[in-house]
Parts: sequence; structure tokens; C-alpha cells
Amino acid sequence: MRRPKAGVVVFPGSNCDRDTLWAFEKAGFEASYVWHRETDLRAYQVIALPGGFSYGDYLRPGALAAHSPVVKALGDFKGYVIGICNGFQVLTEAHILPGALTKNLSGRFICQWEELVVANNDTPFTNAYERGEIIRMPIAHSDGRFVSGGASVRPVLRYLNNPNGSEDDIAAIISEDGRFFGTMPHPERASDPLLGGTDGLKVFVSLYRALST
Repeated sequence: MRRPKAGVVVFPGSNCDRDTLWAFEKAGFEASYVWHRETDLRAYQVIALPGGFSYGDYLRPGALAAHSPVVKALGDFKGYVIGICNGFQVLTEAHILPGALTKNLSGRFICQWEELVVANNDTPFTNAYERGEIIRMPIAHSDGRFVSGGASVRPVLRYLNNPNGSEDDIAAIISEDGRFFGTMPHPERASDPLLGGTDGLKVFVSLYRALST
């Protein structure tokens, strides 16, 4: 069986692209980088928008990347899309996912491991977990407080001890059609024992399962 292909987008200012590519490969994918000016995504079954500081976070985190050619091309993309941290911010700025990521209530950058509750395991991104399972992943953000703005939201992961003031303890959400997933915690940074834990690897394993059935 041919391995599913994952494309990891590289923006100016991305700094988690290599980690994310490695996690995809560890889960069984054939993975490669996708430059932010690319518009032909037909070779891929999954596109990842990784963490970092795309375009230096000018204006707002994700605001400039939301208008990049590769993000505009997601409108015609038929596969799955995962936005991690800055990638989640890009998806909300592009109005692909509802809500917004705003300043942490503390006003500070938060970089620490957090316990999360799996609120929904009936998704292509979380089918390897149990509903209600407590998992650990690291966060690293200044603008990670999720607010819905009154929009309908589908939570997937919730913080056990809300570190940033996110509405309804939301750490990750999914689109109504189940194809777009945004998470502030970094699953790629929790994909090997040397990193401090492996709970995040199941996000990539879940996608592999979804594409192999």
C-alpha cells in the first residue's frame, strides 16, 4: 500500500516545520515541505500549517499568512488540514475556522506542558484516543486565548487547567465538515520520549488511520 502524503507548509518565520515533518514520517506518512507560494496541492492528502511566527507576526499572528497563495489554495483542497499554534491562528484569520486567538489573559508568553481532555475522538485527527482521555502536550504562545465571537464551535481538546483564559477551556477545534483542525498545543513536540512524552504522536497516527481505512 502506498503511504499517504503530507505536505508541511513553510512560511517566512516558521520554526516548527521540521518537527512536524518528522512526526508525520514517524506516523508512517511520506512527508515533504510546501513553500508558501505553492498553489497546486493535489499531490497531498494532508496539509499542515506549522507553528512559528509567520511573517514575524506583523499586524497579528497569522494575519499576513492568511493571505498567502498556499492558504488561498486550501479552498480547493479536498484533503485534511491541521493548523498547529501559529497554523491555527492562520486558519482563524483566513476564516476557515471560526473564532479568533487573542492575547493570553496573563499578558505573557506561556511555554509549558499542559494536561488536556479529549472532548471528541470521533474525528480524523483524534480517532487514536479515547473520549475523555487525559493527555499531555506543550504550549508556547502569547496569543492562544480562544474566543468564539458567538460562532458555533466544535471543541476537540480542552485544557484541564486553563492557562490562557480560553473560552470554554478550548485548546483545539474542528470544522463542521471535519477536514480542518486547529490546535494551540503542539502535538509534534510530544511525539517522542526524548521530548518528554508521546501523547501528541496519536494526532498523526489518527490521520494515518483515517487515510488508510
